[in-house]
Amino acid sequence: MKVFMIGGTGLLGAEGARVLIEQGHEVATLSLPPIPEGSNLPEEMEITLGNYLTLTDDDIRKYLTGCDGFVFAAGVDERVEAPSPIYSFFEKYNITPLERLLRIAKECGVKHSVVLGSYFAYFNRELPEYELTKHHPYIRSRVDQANMALSFGDDDMSVAVLEVPYVFGSQQGRKPVWVFLVEQIQNMKEAVMYPEGGTTMVTAKQIGKCIAGALINGKTGNYPVGYYNMEWKEMLTIFHKYMGTPDKEIITIPASNYIEAMKAKAEKQKSAGIELGLDTAEFAKIFTKNLFIDKKTIVDHFGVQPDDIEKAIGESVQLSLDILEGKKAVVDMKAE
Repeated sequence: MKVFMIGGTGLLGAEGARVLIEQGHEVATLSLPPIPEGSNLPEEMEITLGNYLTLTDDDIRKYLTGCDGFVFAAGVDERVEAPSPIYSFFEKYNITPLERLLRIAKECGVKHSVVLGSYFAYFNRELPEYELTKHHPYIRSRVDQANMALSFGDDDMSVAVLEVPYVFGSQQGRKPVWVFLVEQIQNMKEAVMYPEGGTTMVTAKQIGKCIAGALINGKTGNYPVGYYNMEWKEMLTIFHKYMGTPDKEIITIPASNYIEAMKAKAEKQKSAGIELGLDTAEFAKIFTKNLFIDKKTIVDHFGVQPDDIEKAIGESVQLSLDILEGKKAVVDMKAE
């Protein structure tokens, strides 16, 4: 199979490319520069640096012509700050360009497409009482992105949307999402106070397997991705181990107390004219739940195997520490 990927030099795209190449497939990617120093990308992957947002339809056709598979491993997440209305920002980078890419992919005869989405779209279906698309522009954008992508799926081209959760693992030279949490833990000197609740998670290598599996075996549909389920306290205990503070106390904040605190924070943000992708007060209501996913979907459909999640967390923590200590120069997430 010949595969074209947007975002193949990123942490998740690179792992997907690695698995595909190991399976004998041919992978080319278009990615934003620069290539992170020390990123250890697959040597066999053909890399072109550039911005797909600025390409013409004819330019894109040149990349997709002759390809059997297409992977979209790009876009922006809720961490990015943008002017209000922030939904328009997510639409600009996560929905509009993907719609064009899928249209052209279909015109070029691509048979299988994979989109890396968000596990918040899964919980929007599972927890309708929280009205996630009403309160959170980012979640609304991910649901709209998935629905748009799935509309291209038919007998000629399958479209698999991977609903990706928190991911651990590191790519040298690229800033991990977990820098904020490592810094937050460092700033709580005596003990770490964190709410009840928890999340599902996977390693970057497992996402790579999901990407390859979805291209080869996936049919049109949403695929919730989750393998390891941990409460926040369990996850933070692993963080503390790799931060060199294994005995640091973790105090669990009751959900009701945390939600009230976040309501007060949200009022301050509102007064300051700040709009976020995830509404602070409303998000606290689900952040304090166990957002767990059964691994059955990705095991049965994509053959995902166990990985060393603690080691992957440790890699994320160590790179975050190196960044905070000024030991590593990294590329941060950017829209263009």
